Amino acid sequence: MTSREYILAIDAGTQSIRAMLIDPRGHIAAKKRVPIEPYFSTQPGWAEQHAPYYWENLCAACQGLWMQSQIPKEAIAAVALTTQRATMVNVDERGEPLRPVIVWLDQRRTERLKPVGGLWGLAFKLVNMSETVAYFQAEAEVNWLQRHQPEIWKRTHKYLFLSGYLTYKLVGLFVDSVGCQVGYVPFDYKALRWAKASDWKWQAAPIEPDKLPDLIPPAEPLGEITPQAAEATGIPRGLPLIAAAADKACEVLGAGCLEPHIGCISYGTTATINTTNRKYVEVIPLIPPYPSAVPGAYSLEVQIYRGFWMVSWFKEEFALQERRIAAERGIEPEELFDELVNQVPPGAQGLILQPFWSPGLKVPGPEAKGAIIGFGDVHTREHIYRAILEGLAYALREGAERTVRRSKVPITELRVAGGGSQSNAAMQITADVFNLPATRPHTYEASGLGAAIDAAVGVGLHPDFDTAVREMTRAGQSFEPNPQNVELYEELYTRVYKQMYPRLRPLYEEIREITGYPPR
Repeated sequence: MTSREYILAIDAGTQSIRAMLIDPRGHIAAKKRVPIEPYFSTQPGWAEQHAPYYWENLCAACQGLWMQSQIPKEAIAAVALTTQRATMVNVDERGEPLRPVIVWLDQRRTERLKPVGGLWGLAFKLVNMSETVAYFQAEAEVNWLQRHQPEIWKRTHKYLFLSGYLTYKLVGLFVDSVGCQVGYVPFDYKALRWAKASDWKWQAAPIEPDKLPDLIPPAEPLGEITPQAAEATGIPRGLPLIAAAADKACEVLGAGCLEPHIGCISYGTTATINTTNRKYVEVIPLIPPYPSAVPGAYSLEVQIYRGFWMVSWFKEEFALQERRIAAERGIEPEELFDELVNQVPPGAQGLILQPFWSPGLKVPGPEAKGAIIGFGDVHTREHIYRAILEGLAYALREGAERTVRRSKVPITELRVAGGGSQSNAAMQITADVFNLPATRPHTYEASGLGAAIDAAVGVGLHPDFDTAVREMTRAGQSFEPNPQNVELYEELYTRVYKQMYPRLRPLYEEIREITGYPPR
């Protein structure tokens, strides 16, 4: 009789959907990746996608997995799902989408909304947080839907994250993981449940409570694979779907970052630094930590919203030569970019980049813009690319320092995951800027592995998360700080980079006042 020891982990990201079989030691025994179009846009700044498109490609990834895997389906113990965050789906009573999905990259806003009132409104004025709350309201997709598509909102039976929609397609229930609740919804991030009726978020994001799914903690069952889902995906019917978490939270877990002294850097479309903490800590006051992939824990996170998207920006704007060479060799252009970095000395000969290509909610503030200073006639596109990598590392170090100040726990180790972690140059720059060894996880598929860890604990393949992390994660290649580079970066970081935002902020405010961007 075949023992049930494999986890089917499904990772529905921004660029692709992957299905993988992972064993109790954390080895990926088989994998199928299906690239997807991140979004389509019918108006400037909009980012939408058709919900069935995700489901169809999830099915294609699973069916492709079975075609190339020698592992019998009888060996699968459970299924786990992780998805991109903050992508919203409106469905009717039958779970059918009522409109295209609003993808997390969407930039539409709803202006001139009634401010949060009552005692909450007064409290926000007293602590100078009214603009932060107004930002939340403007960004909340529900406010745009209610203003511009009220008939869609009226017909909406459930308002779901992509994770909730795909969960419904798999198990036929309107449920979702607590660990997936990252977005503009009335969620209590401290209590890890829907907010109480008196919470200000119900004013800021006015959603009828019955339109929201039931929430299940990570590592607990969401339901069983239905006959319809089994036919579409090839997943055996009746298998349990175990709650995991959103992709960043799963990535942190899959990188082995279970303790608050281990910082997890993600060089993805959004670059982040996260730590896992059992205590509720707001790294930035009134900006909550997100749910961890570990039940009852929090993922303290600082985001650089455009992150490694800046590499894509560089590729499109400056890397025609590398794109041509890559096309000839049949490789990705990014594989050539380390050669660009290595042509330029550390510090990019004084070219310093502040990577605020998109404004933030609080730090940086909503007025923030990107900046590059220090240009001279020696500087080339190679310098710009190195400055991008160094600027991202500076910004993430600043986020790490904020985290340490608030949590009172020093960060003594770094794990680096996400697409950008495949760059040796980015890894070395990270180690040098932080003056800490920077280590890759043993697998690139850290988010899928994190989801598998949730499922492995949930079905008893491992007795607890400590054991599962010890057995299923391990360090890959590590990059040690270069003492000479550390000294240089320390000077540039403290004497230049950290001075840029305070000194440029008044000018950003003037630009905002004159041009109206970003809108208030």
